Amino acid sequence: MTNKIKILAALLLTMLLVTITATALMESASQETAFSQWNEDALALKTLIDYVEAVTNEDSSDFIPKPDRIAVFDMDGTLMGELYPTYLEYYMLAWRILKDPSIEPDSEMLEVGRLLRDCALDNSFPSDMAMRHAVQAARAYSGMTLREFEDFVTQILVRDVDGFEGMTYSTSFYLPMVEVVEYLQDNGFTCYVCSGSDRFICRVFIEGMLDIPYNNIIGMDVQLEATEQGEEDALDHTFSIGEDIRRTDKLLIKNLKTNKVLQIAQEIGQRPVLSFGNSSGDTSMHNYVIGGNPYRSAAFMLVADDDVRDYGNKEKAAGLREKWEAAGYNVISMADDWKTIYGENVVKTGNFRWLEELAEERVPSDASVEETTEENQYVLFLGTNDKDTNKPVFAQEEAREKARDILIRYFDAYTLQEAGGAFKSEDGSVYQNYTLVISLTGTTEEQVHDAADELLAVFNQRSVRIETNLAKTEIYSGD
Repeated sequence: MTNKIKILAALLLTMLLVTITATALMESASQETAFSQWNEDALALKTLIDYVEAVTNEDSSDFIPKPDRIAVFDMDGTLMGELYPTYLEYYMLAWRILKDPSIEPDSEMLEVGRLLRDCALDNSFPSDMAMRHAVQAARAYSGMTLREFEDFVTQILVRDVDGFEGMTYSTSFYLPMVEVVEYLQDNGFTCYVCSGSDRFICRVFIEGMLDIPYNNIIGMDVQLEATEQGEEDALDHTFSIGEDIRRTDKLLIKNLKTNKVLQIAQEIGQRPVLSFGNSSGDTSMHNYVIGGNPYRSAAFMLVADDDVRDYGNKEKAAGLREKWEAAGYNVISMADDWKTIYGENVVKTGNFRWLEELAEERVPSDASVEETTEENQYVLFLGTNDKDTNKPVFAQEEAREKARDILIRYFDAYTLQEAGGAFKSEDGSVYQNYTLVISLTGTTEEQVHDAADELLAVFNQRSVRIETNLAKTEIYSGD
């Protein structure tokens, strides 16, 4: 009888050990699946997993009930890229001011649009750029209904990201951070975005990529109004059937630094236990989370130290790492901790079309006419089919780039347009011809001919057609 008991005990012990081992293996496999974009030796990831396992264990002294498991995330530079070459919302506003034909920016708005364009590549923005951007963004999008603004944002998001191949702005998420959000949600955390960017930009950007509802997104805000409200106060106006809601030019809050803390307190109503950010604009939020919290809490800072797959700065990141660790934050290294950033098919090019794409000759809506002159306008029609083979010399995009490289060396400004046509050769064959139309003012016939000589050589053309017209030119300056 004793032997039977011993055998049964041994069997039970063996089964228990097998169960424990299987459970451990399943948990390990589950974590590997949850964090397939992370390196296994990432200290920040281990810290996060240890934290989550402790606060979700009902037998642990660190246990946090589900309603109190709240995590807040900054967006730009934390959930998605911000180095192409600058913030997404900066690009949106620059394009709106400098290129969008549906608005007529005044001199103040144009000044900010040009700063956004001219300072991005070397990050030479003035110290008050964040606030100047916020004020002019409120003005530039004023009058748009929420649906119109959503459509505008969507049209920007589908464009290819500058400085990369294989990625649009809509997919420019940090994939390892997407895994963090999903892991926390799987473990009973409610996740919020608390961004310095416009709340409605964040809503459109995150939709379809992260399962974070609209009411969990906090950001920069402007005053809204009813479309038929006019000069009435909202308290005096009755919203009617068929009426809509639109943006105004009144900035309510730029959601950075302590404003993030105040907005979290106002909109969430309780102190989060986890905080994720990447800059000094997030330190107030971090300190609010880890300082005086009744629950075990933690803060994580990303450092942009990957200069191979992204546009990080290792030297700057090293200084920030030291600073953030001294402040009590856990540091996530993009270079050391992540297997990928945006995905294996995304490639950093090192080339930006920024200045070219945002080049403009807009006249401020508040400008006054100072001088009217008459001068020659030259219009060049450059074919791109080889004169010997009648086949395109270059692909269309390459043809435009070749022409731009030549023109910018001869002229301070030019306008390049595309046209299509056809011609019949001596043997009667018909060929389609992709044509570049170049408009020039403020130059001389000699300069035009010098540039034309080089264009003829590069594109192997017999001739280039040049039209010369007397143009009336008005020179404007703001009031």
